[in-house]
Amino acid sequence: MALALDKENYLLHKLHSLSGVVPVGYYMVQHLVLNSFTIAGPEKFNAVIGFFEAMPKYFLLTVEICLIWVPLLFHAIYGMFIVYRAKPNYFGSVYGWSRNLMYTLQRWTGVFLFFFLIYHVMTTTGYKYYSGKTSVVEFDAWVAKLTAPPYWVLILYIIGVAAASFHLGSGIWNFCVRWGITVSDKAQNAVQKFSFVFFVVVTLIGWAALAGFLIPHNQPQTPVMGSHHSVVAAR
Repeated sequence: MALALDKENYLLHKLHSLSGVVPVGYYMVQHLVLNSFTIAGPEKFNAVIGFFEAMPKYFLLTVEICLIWVPLLFHAIYGMFIVYRAKPNYFGSVYGWSRNLMYTLQRWTGVFLFFFLIYHVMTTTGYKYYSGKTSVVEFDAWVAKLTAPPYWVLILYIIGVAAASFHLGSGIWNFCVRWGITVSDKAQNAVQKFSFVFFVVVTLIGWAALAGFLIPHNQPQTPVMGSHHSVVAAR
């Protein structure tokens, strides 16, 4: 298990690949699916939040730490080490293959998501625990945040959803190769096609969740006070 800064650890790399799919990837997909309840209106979305908030606090916090935060921290930190060692060879080279492009974009999206998720967690779950107010992650708070000019938060989340979906889709392909699930070129090509379709579908689900906050009849009738603190989503 000795580590060196000039090479990756075989076991840690496999665990990094696994953690990106389960539980981090699984959590991301269900997170976006639950967030898409915004399309059904504020009551449905807030009901999802209420379901989790009704759980005993110690139980909810334990689940979040063990199944979300710890795996995500490991995946993010070791992922930055992998990026540090990366040697992209798509742009500016003769290796213009799709898998070389996936390799490059996987690392670019990883760096972006590292900082995006820090912002996302600190302004949602982090701020909820700090303030003790569930309202900061409810529907009206989201609307206030996403519709505040110059709409940089909305743009950030549009890009963030696409980046996360691509990163996970590409990660599924990498996971299958890393764990010996796809050995032949035929199998790897099939999973690569699946990964692209997965990326498109999950991105659309995430964008639909954002669109639900912008539907005119879902908008709050009065301004939300303290909107500069608000933001967020259902688990």
